[in-house]
Amino acid sequence: MEGIIDSADRFSAAKELRAQNFIPVSIMPFGKNTKKKIEAHFLEEFFSGITLHEKIIFVNNLSGMLSAGLTLYRCLEVELRQTKNPALKTVISGLLVAINQGESLSEGMAKYPAVFSELFTSMVHAGEESGNLPWALKEIGNNLEKSYELTRKVKGALTYPAIIVLAIFIVGILMLVFVIPTLIKVFGDMGTTLPPTTRFIIFVSNGVSGHPFVCLGGLVVFVAGVIAIVRSKKLRPFNELLVFKFPIVGEIVKEVNTARTARTLSSLLASGVDVTRALNITKDVLQNTHYKAVLERAVTAVQKGELLATVFKEEETLYPVMIGEMVTVGEETGKLSQMLADAATFYEEEVDAKTKSLSTIIEPVVMILVGIAVGFFAISIISPMYSLLGNMSS
Repeated sequence: MEGIIDSADRFSAAKELRAQNFIPVSIMPFGKNTKKKIEAHFLEEFFSGITLHEKIIFVNNLSGMLSAGLTLYRCLEVELRQTKNPALKTVISGLLVAINQGESLSEGMAKYPAVFSELFTSMVHAGEESGNLPWALKEIGNNLEKSYELTRKVKGALTYPAIIVLAIFIVGILMLVFVIPTLIKVFGDMGTTLPPTTRFIIFVSNGVSGHPFVCLGGLVVFVAGVIAIVRSKKLRPFNELLVFKFPIVGEIVKEVNTARTARTLSSLLASGVDVTRALNITKDVLQNTHYKAVLERAVTAVQKGELLATVFKEEETLYPVMIGEMVTVGEETGKLSQMLADAATFYEEEVDAKTKSLSTIIEPVVMILVGIAVGFFAISIISPMYSLLGNMSS
């Protein structure tokens, strides 16, 4: 365990620790060197990784302990003792240092942008200013849980087809390398005319078997090219528009971004963050460039005194009609945060239903693709044998 204790000197600190049934291994006076040492662990924390699930547990536990009446410093000490992740221990130690120096929790979190996003720190800051930090932390936990569930469902729907396609690819390579070369010898001894499909497979097999490193290099270049195209900043708007054109998938992408927009805005506004700052933070949370552009226009519109609902209504190709109507009602009744929360819940449920439908649709499609691939190989291999049998019987 590592921690910070207030004491007159090392001897007093050791005495206090032993009184708590701890055995001190090393005691160092707190100072600038200690602070630098803790901040030097930032890269270690960044690369070792802190999962979203661990962040959810962290904020929920912190909220619960603060609600129970524990001081913030004491809560962080408990969190430090119970966490198993070394990276998270480093971050919590840094937060303890910040609190001990008189900084706020949000200021301490701001030093770890790879762990605590601007959404995270802004909501904590708003909770500190309103005097309702436990509630703000609970809202952060709920927001993270919703985001985690949304991402998990979308990934879950795509995992099965990805595994099947990978399996087909591996089996195809193994057949081209080990099975087809053996059949080539048999076909050569037959002296029969081979159909085009068989000649194509033999051509591919000879290429893979005779030039494995060239084929591997070509595959690497192809994959790298696809990744470069997908990640290209210049092509990103085009790629995102292309995804919108896919049936079902395009609708899911739109509803995922709609749900995240509504959920994030709702949480920030409920925490007391002003509208323009909430829109800017939400823009950073979203990854899609088209949705970012809409929120940028929303910030400009709000600063000019226009209604937020007007912007959403003008972007019906990205945001469903219902969002504009619910924002209108929210602005008229003064319950914008609640209306956005309701909209987020609705579209999260829609995404859940569509991802299940997507899984149901993908399974037969994948089976058909598997059948086509297997059938192509089977026909290419069996056709020459039937030709040979026909020649023998004649």
